[in-house]
Amino acid sequence: MTGMQLSRDELLRAYRTMRIIRVFEDRVSAEMASGDIPGNTHLYAGQEASAVGVCFHLTEDDKIASTHRGHGHCIAKGCDVDGMMAEIFGKDTGICRGKGGSMHIADLSKGMLGANGIVGGGPPLACGAALTAQVLNRDDVAVCFSGDGAINQGTTAESMNLAQIWKLPVIFAVEDNGFGEATAKSFVVAGEITKRAEALGMASAHVDGVDFFAVHDAAQEAVARARRGEGPTLLHIETPRYYGHFSGDPDNYRTPEEKSAMRRERDCLAVFRSRVTQAKLLDDADLDRVDAEVQQLIDSAVKAARAAPQPGLETLTTDVYVRYV
Repeated sequence: MTGMQLSRDELLRAYRTMRIIRVFEDRVSAEMASGDIPGNTHLYAGQEASAVGVCFHLTEDDKIASTHRGHGHCIAKGCDVDGMMAEIFGKDTGICRGKGGSMHIADLSKGMLGANGIVGGGPPLACGAALTAQVLNRDDVAVCFSGDGAINQGTTAESMNLAQIWKLPVIFAVEDNGFGEATAKSFVVAGEITKRAEALGMASAHVDGVDFFAVHDAAQEAVARARRGEGPTLLHIETPRYYGHFSGDPDNYRTPEEKSAMRRERDCLAVFRSRVTQAKLLDDADLDRVDAEVQQLIDSAVKAARAAPQPGLETLTTDVYVRYV
């Protein structure tokens, strides 16, 4: 596999980014209990290999559209962790000055078009970004992350059709964690997800989202195809979701045994560590150092977020409407 041919520095970067996402999400889960974070959060823990495997091939000029479960996508695309934590706490030092919160973090300077509370809201945005690149004759690509629930939305179907007709440089990354909120995919999604792409003549791949290297390789091919002007790809990425749908979800539609087995047997970080250490590409000490550094990073981000000021009333109407003239 080409992913196993990554350099030592690239392997460490991939592991570090996945570890940041995991520790960030676990810490946000713990901090939610304090009552100091406004609103709800939708945590990405368990799905780290998907965001990192796809975004590994992207530049700051490339664009991504995210979902309500967007923290992992933000981090994988390079958004500032301190700014993200402050944003989730609703502070003025947040990436969106505390106005976006967990579900609407965006950083256009990093090509992150925003998390999105609308299921299926991302595909049209990604198509717009891809069309811009095509019209301007740039080799930028756009990635739309969405869940298995969004695959049934008309916005997704229409965007996929449009992208294939116009050969837009866009990748539809469907992160299938088996549930749309609390509803199992088997109740609401007919057939195989990749078949929906095949019906349009669109390239597709079905990927194990616990295996960073499998995601990396499939995304590498999809991004290269898009940059060559050969059109879109759908990636069906099967991945676990460790937490409930949102921070207050009792998650009683999965048994404790099922959730325990999921964390024990389907952990992308553990799989990555096993693969690279067995292949003698990295050793446990290398990865342990990363773990320690990341823990300090997240501890510092929480401390800074708690100490940061609230947005002032004078900023209430700023960054809300765009003035074009």
